Amino acid sequence: MNRHSFFINHVGLILGSAIALSAAQASAQTNAPEAQVSNDEDTTALTVLMRQMEDVVVTAPVVQTTVSKQEMKHEELNRHNTGQNLPYLLSVTPSVVTTSDDGLGIGYTYFHIRGTDQTRINMTMNEVPLNDAESQAVFWVNLTDMSSGVSSLQVQRGVGTSANGGSSFGASVNMRTLDAAVPESHHPGPVRAELDFNGGMYNTFREMVKADVYLGDRTEKKGAWHIGGRFSKVNSDGYIRRAQSDLLSYQGEAGWQNTKTAVTLTAFGGKERTYMAWYGVDYDHAYGINGADRRYNPAGEYLDKDGNTAYYDNQTDNYQQHHAHLHIGHRFNTHWTLSATAHYTYGTGYYEMLMANWETYQADNITRKGLRNHFYGGILSSKYVHEKVDVQMGLALNQYRGRQYGDIDTTCTANAFMPYYEGFGVKTDGNVYAKANWRVLHRGGEKLSLYGDVQYRLVDYKIWGDNEEMSILDMPVQINIHRTWHFFNPKAGLTYDNRGHRLSATFAVSHREPTRNNFVVNDGTYDPKPERLYDYELGYSYSSQGLLKSGYRMPWTIGVNLYFMDYDNQLIATGDVSSVGYLNTINVKDSYRTGVEFQFGVEWTKWFSWKGNLTWSRNKWKDNNRWRTISFSPDWTAGNLFSFHHAGFNADIQTLVVSSQFLGNAEDTNAKLKAYTVSNLMLSYALPFDKLKNAQNIPDITLKCQINNLFDTKYVNNGGTDGTYVWYFPQAGINVHAGFAVRW
Repeated sequence: MNRHSFFINHVGLILGSAIALSAAQASAQTNAPEAQVSNDEDTTALTVLMRQMEDVVVTAPVVQTTVSKQEMKHEELNRHNTGQNLPYLLSVTPSVVTTSDDGLGIGYTYFHIRGTDQTRINMTMNEVPLNDAESQAVFWVNLTDMSSGVSSLQVQRGVGTSANGGSSFGASVNMRTLDAAVPESHHPGPVRAELDFNGGMYNTFREMVKADVYLGDRTEKKGAWHIGGRFSKVNSDGYIRRAQSDLLSYQGEAGWQNTKTAVTLTAFGGKERTYMAWYGVDYDHAYGINGADRRYNPAGEYLDKDGNTAYYDNQTDNYQQHHAHLHIGHRFNTHWTLSATAHYTYGTGYYEMLMANWETYQADNITRKGLRNHFYGGILSSKYVHEKVDVQMGLALNQYRGRQYGDIDTTCTANAFMPYYEGFGVKTDGNVYAKANWRVLHRGGEKLSLYGDVQYRLVDYKIWGDNEEMSILDMPVQINIHRTWHFFNPKAGLTYDNRGHRLSATFAVSHREPTRNNFVVNDGTYDPKPERLYDYELGYSYSSQGLLKSGYRMPWTIGVNLYFMDYDNQLIATGDVSSVGYLNTINVKDSYRTGVEFQFGVEWTKWFSWKGNLTWSRNKWKDNNRWRTISFSPDWTAGNLFSFHHAGFNADIQTLVVSSQFLGNAEDTNAKLKAYTVSNLMLSYALPFDKLKNAQNIPDITLKCQINNLFDTKYVNNGGTDGTYVWYFPQAGINVHAGFAVRW
C-alpha cells in the first residue's frame, strides 16, 4: 500500500466518524424549540436571525473551514475599480499573478494562484459554477465590471471546501451578488442609487449605473420586496495597438423575504467585442529594444495588392453570455435551513480572423470559429447550526451542451463563408457532499474545532463530430470520445484558537478531469488522464489589539501558511496554445507545488495602515530522473499596500513584485519572463457634504484618481513558446484614470 492509499483510508475513517458524530448531535437537537424573538425584548437575537436570513437569501452558509482564505466585501473590492477586469482587483492578494492581452487589464485578462492557471480555479457565483464546462475557463470580458454587482468574494487557496463545479487545483473563488439582504445601514431609505464614471488614457472609459428599491419590512411575516439593477459599459483602445474593447454587462435582481423564507431571481450577463491581441510579440518589441514599438500588434496583418502593410479591420472576438438563477431559502427553526437553486446559462459567439499566406504574406482566407452552448442544473443544500456543531449536506446535478463550428471564406471578401467543421459536446456533472465542523472545546479564549468533508463527484463527457483543431477545408477529421469518471474527494482539518493565536492544519484530496482541448489538440495518439492532488496545509496567525499609546490602540496581525501540493498526472501548461487560444497542457506523472505564504497588517495610527504579503514557492515536475521547474510558476510573489486616510481623503500606494518565470517546461532561459515590480497610486476624496444642515438630502460624492505603473516600468507579465518561437505580452507604462462616484 502506498503512502497516499494509507492516508486516504485513515482520513476516510476519521471523516466518517466525525460526520457520524456530528449528525448524531444534530439529530438530538432537531426538536429543540424555536427561539421566540421580540423587536422590543431581544434586539441582539433579532440581529442574529436577520443575518441568518441574509445567508438564506442566496444559499445556506458554508460550514466554517480551516483553509487559507481571503475575504473581500463589496466596498473593499470596488475601492479601486476603474474598469479593469476582476483579476486585477485581486492582484494584491497572496500568491496571485495577473496577466492581460491588451496591456491594461480591460480586454482578455487572466490570473494564476500558486502558479495554477484559472482553468484549475473553481469559480462560483451564488454557488453556481462560472467556469465553462468544456474549457473550464472564465472569460472576464463577457462579465465586465462584475465586481460592481458582487456583495462579497472569498478566495480559498489550495483545494478548499466541497463546492459545485469543477475541482479546485490551485484555489477557489466564491462570489455572491448584491441581494435583498443588504444590511440596513447600507440603505437607510427605500431607494438607493449609484452612478460611477471614470475616463483615462488610451480612450478608456467606464460608466456604471445602479439602483435598488426596498419595499416593506422583512422582519414581519408579510415580508419585504427588493428590486434592483445594474448596467455597466467599458470601452478602451487598449495599450496594444488595435486592442480595442467594447464591453457591456448587466445585472437584475428581484426578491422577497421575511424572517423565515427568501426567494430571489437573479439575472446577469454581458456582451463583448474585442480586437485580437492574443498573438504577442517578440522580445525586442516587448521591451522596446533597438527602437522597436512596444505597442505593435501583428494580428490581422497582411500585404495588400500593392505590397503595402495593411490590417484586417474585423479581426475581432464577439461573444455574449447570459445567466439566470432562481434561489429559494427557508429557515425551519433556529438550527435548520434549506436552500434550492435552479440555474441556466446561455452563451454564443465567434471570432473572425484573416489568415495570410506564409510565403507571400498576402490574404489567403478569412476564418470564423464559433460556439453556442447551454448550461443548466439544480442545487440543493441543507445546514444545521448549533453551539457545538455545524453540518451541511448538499447535492447538485448540472448539464452542458455545446456546439463548435467553423466557417471559411477563401475569397477574402467576408461574404462567401462555407462550413468546414462542426463538433458537439455534452457533459453531465453531479456531486453529493457532506461536511461538518465540530467545536470540541470552547473554554474562555481557548477553542478547538475539527472539520470533515467528503464529496463524491460523477462526470460523464461525450465529444463527437469534427475535430476543430485537426480539420481543414474539405478534410474534416472525426472525433468520437466518451469518458466517465468517478471522483471521491475527502478533506479533514483542525483549528485551535487561544487569545488571538490560531493554528490550523488540513489535508485534502481533489480530482479533476481533462478539458475538451486536451482531447482535440492531438490526433488520437495521446489519451489525457484525470489529475489527482493531495494538498497539505499548515497555518498560524496572530491578531493583537496592540498597545495603548496616546489614547490609540494599534491593532496588528501576522500569519504564515505552509503548503505542499503533491500531484499525480498533473496537466501542466506546455507554453503553447491551441488555434482558439486555450493553453495546451500535458500530463506529467510526478509533480509538486510547495511554498510558504506570509501576511501581515498593522494600523499604525488612525490615519495610516500597512499590510502586505510574500510567497516563496517551488514548482517542479519529474522529467525522467530530473526535476524541472513548471511553466508560469514564479518562485517569489509579493504585494504591499500603504493606506492613508484623513477627513474624507484616501491615498493607497500598491506595489506588486513577481520574480522571473519560465514560459515552457524545459527551463530554457531564452523562453523566460523577467522579474518585475509595479506600483500604483490610488487617490480619492469624499466631498464634505455631510457637514451641511440638510445633508440627508444631498448625495455622497467621491472624486477619484488612479495612476497605474507609477514609475513607468517596461514589463511583461505573460507570454508563450512553441519550442522554437517565443512571444510576449507587453504591459502599459504609466497611465492615468480619473472619475467620480455619486451615491444616493
